[in-house]
Amino acid sequence: QVQLVEAGGGLVHPGGFLGPSCAASGIIFRMYVMGWYRQVPGKQHELVATITSCGSTNIAGSVKGRFTISRDNDKNTVYLQMNTLKPEDTAVYYCNADRYNIYTPGESWGQGTQVTVSS
Repeated sequence: QVQLVEAGGGLVHPGGFLGPSCAASGIIFRMYVMGWYRQVPGKQHELVATITSCGSTNIAGSVKGRFTISRDNDKNTVYLQMNTLKPEDTAVYYCNADRYNIYTPGESWGQGTQVTVSS
């Protein structure tokens, strides 16, 4: 059974930073594309960033240059470093695992972590 557990969201002022993480179990982590998606009320999940098993990344244009995704295959953990946060980055951020796809999410989701950017 796949389990994805996010941690590290919170409330931050505009221009601040956060670094949520996602610990995975129940999968052969190193073989999966891991991703971060975000969702605001009334909208579908939006891709933020994905990273392949070999470390290639796909970053959404809205966060490119501010957000970085990375993974540690020894710790079965994926990270999202979010810098220069803006109010429009406010959302619930979800971890996702998919066997192959870097552009659309797989069926395995974490419970989400709230990120709020506000002064």
